[in-house]
Amino acid sequence: MNLLRKLLFPFAVLYGAVTGIRNFLFDKGILQSYSFKLPVIAVGNLSVGGTGKSPQIEYLIRLLSSKYKVATLSRGYKRESQGFVLAKANATASLLGDEPYQFFRKFKNIQVAVDSDRNNGINQLLSQAEIPKVILLDDAYQHRKVKAGMYVLLTAYGDLYATDWMLPTGNLRESRGGADRAAVVMVTKCPPDLSSQEQKEIEKKLKLGDNQQLYFTAIGYDDEVYGEASTYSVAAILKTEKVLIAGIAKPEPFFNHLKNTNDVCLSFPDHHNFSEKEIEEIKKIAQNKIIITTEKDYVRLQGRLAVDQLFYLPIQTVFLPNATLSGNDFDQTILNYVGTSTRNS
Repeated sequence: MNLLRKLLFPFAVLYGAVTGIRNFLFDKGILQSYSFKLPVIAVGNLSVGGTGKSPQIEYLIRLLSSKYKVATLSRGYKRESQGFVLAKANATASLLGDEPYQFFRKFKNIQVAVDSDRNNGINQLLSQAEIPKVILLDDAYQHRKVKAGMYVLLTAYGDLYATDWMLPTGNLRESRGGADRAAVVMVTKCPPDLSSQEQKEIEKKLKLGDNQQLYFTAIGYDDEVYGEASTYSVAAILKTEKVLIAGIAKPEPFFNHLKNTNDVCLSFPDHHNFSEKEIEEIKKIAQNKIIITTEKDYVRLQGRLAVDQLFYLPIQTVFLPNATLSGNDFDQTILNYVGTSTRNS
């Protein structure tokens, strides 16, 4: 913790008190939360910064969309539109935000919507001619006006909420006690070889209740990078001199997975909107080299760099095989909740 963050500790106490009172008012029903008859799954975190929410939403889409009509509802961070927007054929990253647009591009059989007011967004989805059977709320853990049927809480291996502090001293949006709302807690971005002993130590730190499930996952990288007109194997491009671009919260794993000693790594803020000046600078740096970026950066760079030059590397959530609870256990937990809620709706 740097000196400035330590000096801001009184503001962290004040922020913690404000968010604590807010949560207390929702818990006691003084502030109203709205429930819905259909299954609603909220995926989020207690801290700011990347914990892998998008890969987890995509995992749930793959799990559920073959059996149910799925809708995703996001805030649409840094989008240029306002209010409720349901993705149509003319959707763009600027209209929806980069991650919702990524969902829309990849999954043609789901509905993708954005609205900062999740309660209004759900009601708008339920008023459509085609009503979804399951709604996935992206980054909505603190959106207490909606009471989801299931909460999936993510915490990154290198930045556990159990050892963090409230903003601005630390990175927590609310106190650690907020984890009590989660049915599932998932430690993301783990080393693939994380030992059973270290998993047990993390479990002790998190102090979960008997009714909460704990999972450990890692980032799974695709074997290929994809462009508009062609693909390359990762094994092949590792030997190629290239430019790597990442506008994500923690880009180091992405860079480390692809780079060699001659590569140029360009890092930008999370959800970065690239200016024309930055695009021109990228072109000068890259010249005839291939450019590889993250999937959510690709949707903002597509059409602005040469199609035979720009590629992206997809990632997925991968459950650790040596954990107490497996990916199959998680799948069954989700399917049981959705199946029961659907039959009761």
